[in-house]
Amino acid sequence: MIIADPFALRTGLTFKNRVAKAAMTEGLAARDGIPNDDHVRLYQRWAAGGSGLLITGNVQIDRQHLERPGNVIVDGSLTPDAAAAWARWAAAATENGVAAWVQVSHAGRQTQVNVNKTPKAPSAVQLQLPGGMFGVPEPLTEAEIVDLIARFAHVAVVARDAGFSGVQIHAAHGYLISQFLSPLANRRTDQWGGALENRARFLIETIKAVRAAVGPGFGVGVKLNSADFQKGGFGFDDCLIVAGWLTDLGVDLLELSGGTYEQPAMMDFEGMEAREVPQQASTAAREAYFVDLAKALMAAKTPPLLVTGGFRSRAAMEQAVAAGIAMVGVGRPLCAAPDAINDLLAGSIDALPRFEAQLRIGPGWLGPHSPFKLARTINAFAAQAWYYQQLRRIAADEAIVAINPLRAFLAENRENMARV
Repeated sequence: MIIADPFALRTGLTFKNRVAKAAMTEGLAARDGIPNDDHVRLYQRWAAGGSGLLITGNVQIDRQHLERPGNVIVDGSLTPDAAAAWARWAAAATENGVAAWVQVSHAGRQTQVNVNKTPKAPSAVQLQLPGGMFGVPEPLTEAEIVDLIARFAHVAVVARDAGFSGVQIHAAHGYLISQFLSPLANRRTDQWGGALENRARFLIETIKAVRAAVGPGFGVGVKLNSADFQKGGFGFDDCLIVAGWLTDLGVDLLELSGGTYEQPAMMDFEGMEAREVPQQASTAAREAYFVDLAKALMAAKTPPLLVTGGFRSRAAMEQAVAAGIAMVGVGRPLCAAPDAINDLLAGSIDALPRFEAQLRIGPGWLGPHSPFKLARTINAFAAQAWYYQQLRRIAADEAIVAINPLRAFLAENRENMARV
């Protein structure tokens, strides 16, 4: 079983198998943004669950730009108590010979209004989502961009000193760096916008700053959209070029994903408009969303690939690794079945549990492919909330329970408001 085989990066960093727990936002921190006992219990459970690599939920570099209330935050020097909390988190996440990397991010215009009504972004382009959850952003100044790059590097040093073995720079899913990469969100005319080389400058300078700060032997990865799946957005042809640049920069591991809040392909939900599918992608229904695009990427020049999105069966994972993909990522199933990778690697199950049947919030016209835009938006956030609520139960050492997604959505909103 090749997914059970160890895998070594060119820098010598090793993973005990080819399965990674992909980053999933935890939402467990208090307003101070410091990791706590819930993080320790959750990551101890995942570290015992069989994965070779754990990637944390996005750690934010600015408390004014959270992906959601409850994010872990580092936007200054750590107090001794905060540094000790980080060390406990890292120790839990690296039990049982597991490697653990910290995902570092800035939400940009995808900051909810309950956190910041006028977030910073490349340009003043508001998210095209109903419901008023996101405000009109203000364009970043050059000085602010330079400061943010330094903040990414600072968080990487915090992660290294705490005992994590790498970081992943989040440049996907419509967050800040992804916004810079997208011609739809980035309308700048200076050196940070326009041609792809300029739109990728934020990402490239961030990688350089992170590597200079942490030195060799510490993992530096990137999460990148294969495409935004939006007409006129960051496309697969752009991804091919950027992946080549990341290879030249010595990026250790490139996680391939796709989509944004406006077009949530990473969750296999329909967005506000018709999905723009790259020609290299199969249009046939299958469980692994981005494998075709990964294969096309490997025909060019790319760092070792971690591919996340829809993997459920051991057969599909084996096929992906046999095709040359370095690692496969699993996310949402581990929110409700944290030990499932152990069972998969032991051969006691052939596929991870599926929870889709529990994610129905009402009649078919309210489903993920509803003709009503607001219904699709609510459905997507409600499905996420279902997984968040199960994740909270694992962190509290409680049993997984059945819960209607709409009730989960309302409960999650209450949790978020308590942390604003």
